[in-house]
Order: sequence, then C-alpha cells, then structure tokens
Amino acid sequence: MRKSMMTFAAAVAMAFAAPLAKAETLADALASAYNSSGLLEQNRAVLRAADEDVAQAMASLRPVINWTATTGFSGAIDDLKRKTTQIGLTGSYTLFDFGANEIGLDIQKETVLATRQSLVNVEQQVLLGAVGAYLDVVTGREFVALREANVRVLTQEFRAAQDRFDVGEITKTDVALSEARLASARSLLAVAQGDLARAIEAFRVAIGRSPSSPAAVRPAPVTYSVEEAKAFAVRNHPAIIQAQHAVMAAEMAITRAQASTKPTLRLSGSVGFVESGGTWGSAADVGLTASGPVYNGGASASVIRQAMARRDNARAQLHLATLSVQEAVGNAYANYSVARAASDAYSRAIEAQQSAYDGVREEARLGSRTTLEVLNAEQDLLDARANALDARANEVLASYAILQAMGLLTAEQLKLNVQTYDPLTYYNLVQNAPTSYSEQGKALDRVLEALGK
Repeated sequence: MRKSMMTFAAAVAMAFAAPLAKAETLADALASAYNSSGLLEQNRAVLRAADEDVAQAMASLRPVINWTATTGFSGAIDDLKRKTTQIGLTGSYTLFDFGANEIGLDIQKETVLATRQSLVNVEQQVLLGAVGAYLDVVTGREFVALREANVRVLTQEFRAAQDRFDVGEITKTDVALSEARLASARSLLAVAQGDLARAIEAFRVAIGRSPSSPAAVRPAPVTYSVEEAKAFAVRNHPAIIQAQHAVMAAEMAITRAQASTKPTLRLSGSVGFVESGGTWGSAADVGLTASGPVYNGGASASVIRQAMARRDNARAQLHLATLSVQEAVGNAYANYSVARAASDAYSRAIEAQQSAYDGVREEARLGSRTTLEVLNAEQDLLDARANALDARANEVLASYAILQAMGLLTAEQLKLNVQTYDPLTYYNLVQNAPTSYSEQGKALDRVLEALGK
C-alpha cells in the first residue's frame, strides 16, 4: 500500500508539471485570436461600409455632373430620314435645402461612431471566448493527466490485490472491488480524453491554430468594488456608448425629416453639341429650380412620426443597455466571488482528503480498514483535485468576465503584442469622398488590396 501511495504522489506530480521552456501564455493565445478572428474581420468590414456611408453623404453636398450621348432618326412615321445626334454634359447642385443634406452627413458620422463601439464589443466577445477556450484546454489536459495517474495507481493496486488474494490475505470480493474501480477509472479517462479533444477543436476555432503547451493562468487583477465597476462601465462600456450615438443619430433624423417638408433650391445646367442633317451646333442652358412638397398623401407627416418613434426606441435601447451592463457587472462579480470561494474550499478539501487518505491507508495496513474504504478515500481525494481544477478555471474566467462587463477586455487594455486595428485609418481616407483618380483614391486602392490579402 505504501508503494501505491508513492506511485500516486509521483503520478500526480508528473501530471501537474509544466514544460516551462515551451509554455504558451494566455497573452500569446489572445494575440493569435485577435489576429485570426473571422468575426472581427467581418465586423471591421461592416465598419468600413459605414465609413462609406459618410463618403456618400459628403458627395450629396457636391455638384453632380453626367455626360450624355444620344443618336436617332426623326421624320414621318413611314419615312424616318432625319438623323440627330446629341453629345453633352448635364449638372446639378443643391444650393439650399434647409440643411437636410448636412444633417444626413452628421447622422452617418454618428452611425460610424456607434459601429466602432459595436466592433469593440465584438472584440471583447472574441477575447473572452479565447480565454474560455484556452482554459478548457489547460483544464482538459490536467484532467487527462489526473485520470491517467489514477488509472496507473489503480492498475498497481489491482495487481497487488490479486497477489494478496493468491496468498490468502484478502477475499475475492476485495479483488473484484479493485477491478471495478479500475474499470471506472478507465471509463473516466476516456471521457476526459474526449472532453480534451473537443476543447482542442474549440481552441482552433477561437484562437486560429492548435494549442502547443498552454500554461496555468492566474486570475486577472480585480481592483474595483462592485459599485465602482458599475459606475465605470456606465461611462465607458462600448454597448452604452454605441446606444448613445444611436440616440444622437435618431434625434438628427427627426430634424432631417422635418427639413424634407421644406422647399429646395437647385442650380442646374447643361452644355453640348447637336448634329442634325450633317450640321453641328452647340447648345447650353443654366437655371434655378425651386421645389417643395404640396401634397403627398400624408407621407411626409408619417416620416416625421416614424423618426420620432425610432428616437424613442433608441432612448429605450440606451436605458436597457445601461441596465444590462450594470446587471452584467453585478453577475460577473457574483460569479467571481463564488468561484474564489469554491477554489479556496476545494484547496482546503484537498488537504483534508489527503490527510484522510493517509490515515485510511495506514489503518488498512494495520488491518483495521477494508480495501473498499481505501478505494473510497482515494476516489474522494481524486474528486477533490478534479473539483479544484474546475474551480480555478472558473475563477480565472470569471475575472476576465469582469473586465468584459466593464468594457476593458480589449487588445489595447490587455497590452497584447498585436498591431491593433485603427478604425481612423480607413475613415480618414474616405470621409471626404475621394474620386478613384485622386491620390486618396489610389491610397484607398492600396489599402483595399492589402485587406484582400
């Protein structure tokens, strides 16, 4: 029995020994997740599309020039002989529209700011998912190592039980108990190996590659009280800032809808050449056009009411986002507190179960304990170690969930070794709506080509 205990201790020590030279840190995994996330790439594309809405709104403030070319025949129905060709340019420019186009530009800018915050929120989700995937692999490997150690020990105990049965020290029942416990341990090892295989697949999806040698992780530092964290989150969480920009855009949409009921003044003109009967001539015209709605079946009033309803919806969304963020912070702190308490409790349980196992083992050696009692004590110790593994992983995940709930789980805040995505780079190139032939347009082509790669 003493030999079995020494084997068990050695097996457990080997199970928790970490290959420090090649250890992969959580920061390494998070950096890989940030660089390879398809979800982040998707939402960056969504943001670039929103940037283009700003460019299109800016273009609406500028003149519009088109070329035209027509050719055809005219004359009597049964004798189309006269050929006419026209080539020219037409242009128009809105001189005054009570600020409707300018407001449209401001709305798109607010939409861009909201979309940037949505991207930050997605970044937090990606990184928290990566933390969970990393911890699952770490815990899965520790579980497998623990189960393997248990199988090795129970195999030796089963062989020892057979030897003792052969010399008449124990009964066949004791041998059967040892064999049953060994079979159960092998079954649990297979389950742990299956869980680890699934964790590795989830790691590949979340991190973008296979795990190497993930090392144990300490919880993220939690320095705020619950109320301080809630106050910070209400001011800084991307979901709330996103909702605030949505409210601003909705407010502006009401003003724009009201402006659309007022007159518009446009400057228009054309210049071109006309050929008829083999003779070319030039033509040009310029004029001012004032127009405004008189009656459109009540559509204008409906648009205004609709904009007001959307404003009310955006305000309600802001209120709900605030409540949701506060709830998330409170839940994250509660989960962290529970996980810490469980981790401490299981650590003490391991010490107690170790003492109990040592005592039962010694008493069994003296003949006052049965084989079943020794096996039960060993199982209780194994369960305590397994529960401690789960509790430690839950504590780490809960600490990072607090950062997410506060809006702090980003590559920048975590100081990850990555080239962070700068939303201003693309925005600054497109906000003035450059043409394809301008220097900015050519720079945009290079950016898009790089993004495509």
